[in-house]
Order: sequence, then structure tokens, then C-alpha cells
Amino acid sequence: MEPCFFSLFIMICFSFHPHNSHAALTSITSNQSLSGDQTLVSKDESFELGFCNPDNTSKYYIGMWYKKRVTQRTYVWVANRDNPVSDKNSAKLSISNGNLVLLDQSQNQVWSTSLSPSNSDSVAAVLLDSGNLILSDKPMPSESDSLWQSFDHPTDTFLPGAKLKLDKKTGKPQYLTSWKNTQDPGTGLFSLELDPKGTKAYLILWNKTNEYWSSGAWNGQIFSLVPEMRLNYIYNFSFHDDPDESYFTYTVYNTTILSRFVMDVSGQIKELTWLDSSQNWNLFWSQPRQ
Repeated sequence: MEPCFFSLFIMICFSFHPHNSHAALTSITSNQSLSGDQTLVSKDESFELGFCNPDNTSKYYIGMWYKKRVTQRTYVWVANRDNPVSDKNSAKLSISNGNLVLLDQSQNQVWSTSLSPSNSDSVAAVLLDSGNLILSDKPMPSESDSLWQSFDHPTDTFLPGAKLKLDKKTGKPQYLTSWKNTQDPGTGLFSLELDPKGTKAYLILWNKTNEYWSSGAWNGQIFSLVPEMRLNYIYNFSFHDDPDESYFTYTVYNTTILSRFVMDVSGQIKELTWLDSSQNWNLFWSQPRQ
């Protein structure tokens, strides 16, 4: 083979070789892992999950963001918010003993779904169109098939279809907790929780000790100190209460509207909707006012 032809042949072979580091996955199974620039994408491409560095430093996190329509990188969930890794190319997110596990560049575990170990090879991680990352051993799973779900472990964002609940058996609330600052997704000082005393009110606390805002109790239609809920025309709110748990959830009447609640670094709970016309997030509601 002539040298020039051989060089051309090698170039052609490499040009058609798949670049796995940039490939999007539809699930993570026991024989797959995610690293580098690989991402996990929901079926309708609404959400994407992968390594990210919000502050543009060498700290990398497993984050989830909007993929479609939203032109600003907007994170809705972070797995290892307090335990970043320094090299996304040698770190990997994989299935191990029935758990989703993040290993750092030295292959030390820095985050896990922390379920009881399982030898099942059918467990896979799937990102649903709702923005819920789930572990399941069922083909084409839904929330009801999940062994673990990110909706039960929120960071600062509350998406439609998720729940913010209080486990009545343990007395432990689910926290919606702010980032440390706009660039650092670490656990911040402001958090929203359903009152563990059973008042059916949501509270915002500083450092999980000092309460400085309350929604007032749920009266069957609205939270008593949020009268503007009566004027709502976008959201369908509901409150569920039984002996095991209480939780608040919401959906959007018009499913084409992108919406999220965020426990902001300002110490406010904010309700935002995406405006395609201005390519920006519109502040729909916030509390406390000051």
C-alpha cells in the first residue's frame, strides 16, 4: 500500500470512528457508564444529565438541566452537590450492585443511590420526560416502577409532578435547599420544608433552625398566607394527607408551559415560567417579599 494512500485510509477510518465521549445515552445499564462529555437524555429530549461545572472551575458535578427550548443552562438537580470530582474524563457514573454510583478519578465512591445491594443485572438508570431520574429493573419504566427516584431527593428545584413531603413515621421532612451561591451548587443556608409539627404549612428556614416565613396552613384550596393562589390560572395544586405522609404537588394546566419552583440563594421561594418570546425566565411569584 502506497504511503499516501495508507495515510488517507487511516484518516478515513478515524473520521468514521464513533466518539463515545460525546454520545448521548438513553439509559445507564450494568454494562455501561457515563463519563466525560457523555450525557443521559430523556425520551422526548426535555432534560439532559451529565457532568457539569457551573462555576467553570475544575469542580465537576452530576447535574440535570433543560435540553429543549431553554437556551440558558438551567440546572434542576445535582447529585453530588457537596462532593465534586476534579476530572470528568476519569470519573464515571455507573450501575454497581443495583445502585447508581459516582466514582471519582481515583475510583473512590463519592455519591450513590444507597439502596440495599442487589445482584440484579436488569437494574438501569433512566431519565424520564418529567425530569425525574429513576432506577428500575423494569423495561420502559415509569415513576411507579422506580426503586429510587431523584424526585425523592431534590436539591433546590421543585418540578411539576414531584412531591415535597413529610414522612409522618420518621418525622423527617423533605428539604428544598438553596445553592451556596449562583455558581456553587453546594448545600446553602436557606431551605423549604413541610412543618414537621403537622400544621400543614410550608416553612422557610435559615440554617434549618430559624424560621422566617410560613405559607400558612392548607385549608383545602390554598395555603392561608398565600391568598394569591386564588388568582392562579396556570397551576393545578393539590395537598395529600394520610397517616404515613403529607405532601404538596402541582401540575401545569397547559403542559407546553415550562415551570419550576426554586429555593433561591436570595432566601426566597420563587416560581418561574419560561418565555420563548424573550428567551428568559419570568418571575411569576416569590415569597417572602423582602
